[in-house]
Amino acid sequence: MRTKSQAALEFIMTYGWAILVVLVAIGALAYFGVLSPDKFLPSKCTMQAGIACLDNKATATSLDVFFRNSLGYDITVTAVKAQQCTAQTGLSDGVSNSGTKQYTLTCTNSGTKYNGAFNITYTTSSDIGGLTHTNSGQITTKIE
Repeated sequence: MRTKSQAALEFIMTYGWAILVVLVAIGALAYFGVLSPDKFLPSKCTMQAGIACLDNKATATSLDVFFRNSLGYDITVTAVKAQQCTAQTGLSDGVSNSGTKQYTLTCTNSGTKYNGAFNITYTTSSDIGGLTHTNSGQITTKIE
């Protein structure tokens, strides 16, 4: 009876050491950045429903954003803001339904990734109500 329990204990200990070695190896890879998800995730630009972010590009001094109006009616863009960038305010850019528009913001980006909030403030046409709305989103992209 005693030898059976010793064999079972040795069996469990062998698997325990093997699992411990695998965990240490995964921990070392994660510590040195080999398993960093930022290297594998693509650029993304997400906005609230109604305005679609089609493309974006970040450099050390600027952020370019290209979007489409999918609200179902014409809008007038009055301001564009992004984190770490100089906001463009006082605009009066009309964007028709299904129309596209590009904005270039002056920024001070550092590092290899830009990750920040992005807001477009617009007004609807007067026959819809002429109200001011803000559509916010998030941009994550490599700095080129």
